[in-house]
Amino acid sequence: MKLPTQCTAWLTAAAALLAMAATAPAGADDAWLKVGTDAHGGVSGAAYEGRTDAGTDVLVVHDNKRSGQPRLSRITHGEGSAAVTPLVWDGAEPSDLEAIEAVPGAPGEFLALAGRGIVYRLKVTGAMATVVDYAPLPAIGEGDDFESFALVAQNGNLAALWADRGAGAGRPATVYAAPLTFASWGQPLFGTVTRRDYRATYPTGDGTRYISDISVTDSGRILASSAADAGDDGPFDSAVSNAGSVTVTPAGRVRLMMAASPAVLETHPGYKIEAVECLPGTTDAFLGTDDENHGGYVRTTPLCAA
Repeated sequence: MKLPTQCTAWLTAAAALLAMAATAPAGADDAWLKVGTDAHGGVSGAAYEGRTDAGTDVLVVHDNKRSGQPRLSRITHGEGSAAVTPLVWDGAEPSDLEAIEAVPGAPGEFLALAGRGIVYRLKVTGAMATVVDYAPLPAIGEGDDFESFALVAQNGNLAALWADRGAGAGRPATVYAAPLTFASWGQPLFGTVTRRDYRATYPTGDGTRYISDISVTDSGRILASSAADAGDDGPFDSAVSNAGSVTVTPAGRVRLMMAASPAVLETHPGYKIEAVECLPGTTDAFLGTDDENHGGYVRTTPLCAA
């Protein structure tokens, strides 16, 4: 198959991400597996794709900004291994992808979110990701910087959650929720938006991003990662917390409740978690990090019980 001309340029740049089974650095938690070697290979968001004999396939986005740099990869996560395969991006090239989520009931289709609030609907087939359409998020606030996106299917309806990440003591995260439908040509259509402020209880400090990703369990419990980022060489610090709950009523209304004092489930000093994805049929969360010049790491941990 001949690849689209606009997509071939970054395949060479993506070679560093290919098929590696890895271990964490000396002295670190050996449950973490290395999947990227530099600032271009970090994991900024993750979406469950499926299972094969080799393990669990998860699509991950990279927050690269220049043309020709990789945007999307598939990680096959097995027992003690994580193999990375770059995907070809076919269509309008985004800048700074920060989150991705599978569309419920639409096999092979995903929504990917850029940091400034553009949502890309993708169709993934093999090693190709084709842009079906894209649209801005509604109700973008001044200074919003988005790193998270999740979809919730309840009572026959679909809703989207996303959040401005926040920035230390002076700026809490803002969590947004809205009903979601699609136009016949694929464009995401958002309904009435609900907003809630949120502050994580760990980590704290001027560099804290209160929400670096979100995922929702089957019961509607919201998991959120938070992260402290002192610069491209760290040090980093992260946690995953019970952040609140979301409900979509039979009438399609979205009810969003955020915890005033979120319960910390796990802390991960030394890592900057930017991806949290509950894996269907298990209690496991897939976690991914974007550790800037130190690359990226992934692991699973049982945080997604109802």
